[in-house]
Amino acid sequence: MTSRRDFLGISAGVAGLAGTASAAPNHEDRYSIVSTWDFGAAANAAAFAKLSAGGSLLDAVEEGARVPEADAGNHSVGLGGYPDRDGRVTLDAIIMDDRGNAGAVAGLEGVVHAVSVARRVMELTPHTFLVGDGATQFAIAQGFPKQDLLTAESETAWREWLKTSKYAPQPNIENRAGASPQGSARDHDTIGIIARDASGKLAGACTTSGMAFKMHGRVGDSPQCGSGLFVEAGVGAATATGVGEEVTRIAGTARVVASMRGGMAPLQACQEAVRHLLKLRGDALRGTQVGFLALSATGIVGAFALLPGFTYSVTDSAGRTHVLPAASLLKG
Repeated sequence: MTSRRDFLGISAGVAGLAGTASAAPNHEDRYSIVSTWDFGAAANAAAFAKLSAGGSLLDAVEEGARVPEADAGNHSVGLGGYPDRDGRVTLDAIIMDDRGNAGAVAGLEGVVHAVSVARRVMELTPHTFLVGDGATQFAIAQGFPKQDLLTAESETAWREWLKTSKYAPQPNIENRAGASPQGSARDHDTIGIIARDASGKLAGACTTSGMAFKMHGRVGDSPQCGSGLFVEAGVGAATATGVGEEVTRIAGTARVVASMRGGMAPLQACQEAVRHLLKLRGDALRGTQVGFLALSATGIVGAFALLPGFTYSVTDSAGRTHVLPAASLLKG
């Protein structure tokens, strides 16, 4: 647990990085697909296969995001996601290209592939964002099959949580092998995925089931353009993970991309956003994880988090994928 002194020390500019830029890829490397967390490697593989088969960038990020959405063993995205405090699994997602086209849904129920519904919102409606019953009605009207998203394992975790109803998020819990419910809420670690072609065009997607045991109706950063995801032609793209409320306070991914537009490298831009958030929020961030992942239009990648433990997956133009640890501002 980070001490109060750690927080005050960094706010005063006297603490250093726990990780270093050496945790990031070499700046000579160029990447085609990046995603959050080690489970992003499977998403990258699906996205790369779609691109290799002639699919578009939007096709690729959609296909990649659908992998964890359909994985009942992933408790942070789609099927098998932990429910809200009322026992209802609600999904949030966004998809975006680098020309400002975007579609998003929040509070979607009974449909596994929220990212695909978000793409339909983008392409078939005059809107960018549908929520709650409206999002669900739209999905059903578009022919998406209805399915119960609450798995037996997730229901068990929810019922265990009900014994105390204690809301105490634990950083990086979804990235811990063998993690099991212990009667408390835990951070949900969103899948954010960004793809780039050889010409530097970009697209991205972000999908999640949100914070475990959240209040019904809660929406985090993930489906919000400029918070969970932002993509800009000629500059780059960024996605976020961790506690969404904190990301939204600074429009995190829009901030990262704006810093890149101003000349910062992706790693520096992610560092700036995390440092700014800590300066703004101080002790309120105790025990909270926030991380950013960015990809420039030239293929440079950077990732940075408040606490150690955030990992990300990178895939190059030959399809080689590596899972890397992000540097962090605090020691944990």
